[in-house]
Amino acid sequence: MQNFRMILSQHLKNYSIIYLFMIILFLSGIIFGAVIVNSMNFVQKEDLFFYLERFFNYTIEEQAVDKFTLFKESFFFHLKYLALLFVLGLSIIGLPIIWILLFIKGLVVGFSVGFIVKQLGSEGLLFSAVSIAPHNFIVIPIYIFAGSLAMIFALALLKKIFSKGSAFTLWQPFFNYMISFSIMIIFSIGAAVLESYVSNGAMQYLIKSFYL
Repeated sequence: MQNFRMILSQHLKNYSIIYLFMIILFLSGIIFGAVIVNSMNFVQKEDLFFYLERFFNYTIEEQAVDKFTLFKESFFFHLKYLALLFVLGLSIIGLPIIWILLFIKGLVVGFSVGFIVKQLGSEGLLFSAVSIAPHNFIVIPIYIFAGSLAMIFALALLKKIFSKGSAFTLWQPFFNYMISFSIMIIFSIGAAVLESYVSNGAMQYLIKSFYL
């Protein structure tokens, strides 16, 4: 465990610029999502809020959704997202797509929270805190870490291309790359459990408390 901490600490130190870049990119997405909410006109907000109310009514009227089904859907979504980042990291041309995916993730979070808070006020803030925030505290670091690793490996490929004839090999970095993504997939299981069994239950409870 001590060796793992030392290796992780050294890794973060060596690639701190990349991690900082990815964090800023994600935060930029959040800010942009909030800006979009504020730039929407009244009709657009009302149209979108209509679908939100339909979702609330559906949650109230329908019986509880099977949590295991939600867990599977959530986990497979994270699995596909991480697999996409993994594959993109194996090619240099995948770098811009990695940046776009992380930016979009931030945009979705910023827009979702911003719109709900804008429309529902303090109730929306509470709703976001219990239904959006919990699992995202795990998911967001996973995605940022995965995107950063994909970027690091893509840059390693670029270095290999421009260092022909050197003893530099990608076998060990590729092995570490695979192990890191495998660990993140395991952590995504925890995020899926939290989303389906905790966040979803809290969301249903709040919706019924507000509208019944």
